[in-house]
Amino acid sequence: MLGQDGGLSLTIAQIVKRLKSSGLHSQLERQARLCLHNPEVKLESLKEDIKEFLKTSGWEKKLQNAVYSELNVFPLPYHPSAPPEHMKESLAYMRKAQGNWEKRILKSLNSMCTELGIPLAQKRPMSEQKELLNKWNEMGTDEPDLSLFRPVYAPKDFLEVLMNLRNPNYENSEQLSFRNHMGLIQVPLKVKDIPELKEYFSELDLNTGQLDIDDSAHVPPVLMEQDSAAAQQYVRQGCPNSLRAELWALILNVSSQPEDILYYEQLKSNVIQHDLLVDSLIYKDVKLTASNDDYYFVFEDYLYQVLLCFSRDTSVLQHFSYNSATPPKSYIRGKLGMEEYAVFYPPNGVIPFHGFSMYVAPLCFLYNEPSKLYQIFREIYVRYFFRLHSISSHPSGIVSLCLLFESLLQTHLPQLFYHLREIGAQPLRISFKWMVRAFSGYLATDQLLLLWDRILGYNSLEILAVLAAAVFAFRAVNLMEVTSLAAAEAVLADLSTLKVIPLLQIFLFATGT
Repeated sequence: MLGQDGGLSLTIAQIVKRLKSSGLHSQLERQARLCLHNPEVKLESLKEDIKEFLKTSGWEKKLQNAVYSELNVFPLPYHPSAPPEHMKESLAYMRKAQGNWEKRILKSLNSMCTELGIPLAQKRPMSEQKELLNKWNEMGTDEPDLSLFRPVYAPKDFLEVLMNLRNPNYENSEQLSFRNHMGLIQVPLKVKDIPELKEYFSELDLNTGQLDIDDSAHVPPVLMEQDSAAAQQYVRQGCPNSLRAELWALILNVSSQPEDILYYEQLKSNVIQHDLLVDSLIYKDVKLTASNDDYYFVFEDYLYQVLLCFSRDTSVLQHFSYNSATPPKSYIRGKLGMEEYAVFYPPNGVIPFHGFSMYVAPLCFLYNEPSKLYQIFREIYVRYFFRLHSISSHPSGIVSLCLLFESLLQTHLPQLFYHLREIGAQPLRISFKWMVRAFSGYLATDQLLLLWDRILGYNSLEILAVLAAAVFAFRAVNLMEVTSLAAAEAVLADLSTLKVIPLLQIFLFATGT
């Protein structure tokens, strides 16, 4: 383990290194040079005068937000001699399981490619490029034949993998806990109990006011001060609809600079020029999910634009330094097995699965400018959503969320849990799809955005597991009457009338512990 001082100096060095390669660094340098022409800047007090100028002109605050963003996104540094895979995932059996799962996904993609006789990537003919450019804003009107394409995997396939996870150190142990016999997840990870959750989510206390969707929007000081850390604290109690877009952009440190818009246009150009097999998977997913959703079907064009650009964005590869997953590789045709001809495929390293487009859909209510919408989605994905479809021991990872959900139900609703288990309706089989999608497509959009406020506010996905348990608690009386998995699913089929914050508050603060 690193000492406190050693850890701090390593963290500082890591952040400085990353910021030096950012656009902000060159902007700060430019501003510092410009201020030298200011008569108030004296040679004898040059350093202090430049600092004062950066502070009064707002650049110091931008630097603070960038540092805060780095601290939020990247994990604390490990000991310099620790192998890099430990930064991705510290448990060897988790790394192995993730590696095996990736092989299955890639095999599925390659077999589809072979069956259909379609290359993974090819340059579009000029006529096709012109056609795509002309209909860029109305791609939803296109009806390509996607009948032969299938999602690479669906959440239920992923759940089967998680159910078979085992820690080899525990395999031969005779001291199996009660939970090992009861739940679907059989790995020993530390998750929070209700007292710890109460403390962690203290701002949700029944005596603390929550900003609801209809609250009048006086502009809070955090927006005027442009302070990311304060904005993150502010949204723990929700935020008015009219301010949410600005507050989320501030928390995620996203500002639409000309270079960001140019970068988005370059991604768009890559989409126009090259046809990838994953494009058809994206089309298929949007058609199967968002296009059939009462809330999101109107955003079909935006979803294609954002997801097609996302698949080409190589900057997304950076998140694999702290993601247990590894980006899949493919080989240039005729060079199979030759590492120097290996390329990441798709270029962003993320193969979309059934329901992936639902990570983007709710954001369309907040942002109508494509490049800004794109930046927000990318930032939320590399901070949070990647954890919902990769195998890791992280507290916000899907394995921990499943375990937290099951432990909450077993501890606080043991009769319900036992009843559902006995009739072959394991609760996690029902709630898993909610959590993998962060409840997108299941809750009404206004309620979903209130939930996502808290994800950003607490910088954690654990609230998803708490809400899943709260839904079961809310429908407990009906669920105790069911006698089959189908009946249990019917009771929980429609979550669109639920009010998220009262459910969370009652479950955490108004039930016995």
